[in-house]
Amino acid sequence: MNDLTVGLVQQSCTDNYADNIAKTITGIKDAAKKGAKLILLQELHTNLYFCQTENHDNFDLAETIPGNTTNILSKVAKELEVVIVASLFEKRARGLYHNTAVVIEKTGEIAGTYRKMHIPDDPGFYEKFYFAPGDLGFTPIKTSVGNLGVLVCWDQWFPEAARLMALNGADILLYPTAIGWGASETCDAECKRQREAWITIQRSHAVANGLPVVVCNRVGTEFAEKNKKNAINFWGSSFVAGSQGEIINSASKDKNEILIAHINKKRIEEVRRGWPFLRDRRVDAYKDLLKLYKD
Repeated sequence: MNDLTVGLVQQSCTDNYADNIAKTITGIKDAAKKGAKLILLQELHTNLYFCQTENHDNFDLAETIPGNTTNILSKVAKELEVVIVASLFEKRARGLYHNTAVVIEKTGEIAGTYRKMHIPDDPGFYEKFYFAPGDLGFTPIKTSVGNLGVLVCWDQWFPEAARLMALNGADILLYPTAIGWGASETCDAECKRQREAWITIQRSHAVANGLPVVVCNRVGTEFAEKNKKNAINFWGSSFVAGSQGEIINSASKDKNEILIAHINKKRIEEVRRGWPFLRDRRVDAYKDLLKLYKD
């Protein structure tokens, strides 16, 4: 499929699983009605972004894969004949949890999973408390719409992750995401720089690897505690970039939105012929990349 229509479901979430899933399914159906054959959901879309606090009770939100959510989405994928990329809080075993993306084929079968490799630990983003680092590597997932290089949120800042997905044969890079500003931050020039940096780094992955990039972020203000002392304003801005980093389509910063974009995968070969970065890589000189830091 050289010409591929993708859909992104950018949505706000509540603490009601059923409401979130219903909103997601409505978004998927809307995207499919508009011609999307590949649909990307945002990071941890079934609930609030619970990682704002360290709370053992939140482990109750985790689920197995396969499990309830994948069963629901599998039926939708089969009904609509679309490929869905979902992001879930995976319970792998008692006491072992991952931040996991699951790819559901248009037949309703699970095509594969990716476990988030880079786990952040920052104020409001205490993911190391909940998630073990992924152990599946950077392996694209084969589907009827192509080889999907699925990565998750914090992974999007690391060029190594995008490069390895590209070297392993990815046709598209996809990033389900949950990122925003602390509600206490004054959104001045610094906030603008943060958002622009987030867009720029991902566009650079498209340029460096000659691949389309698809990014779906959540929107809305989510409070960490019932007393509403802490919160994150998620900045939306989901977007799709082409193989030279050009923005094909982008969403708003604050609205529930179904974003549709058309990708021409044939351009991957054309772009790589003109900008042969893979040809000119000096793999013989990159040994120090295996070091955390060169003292």
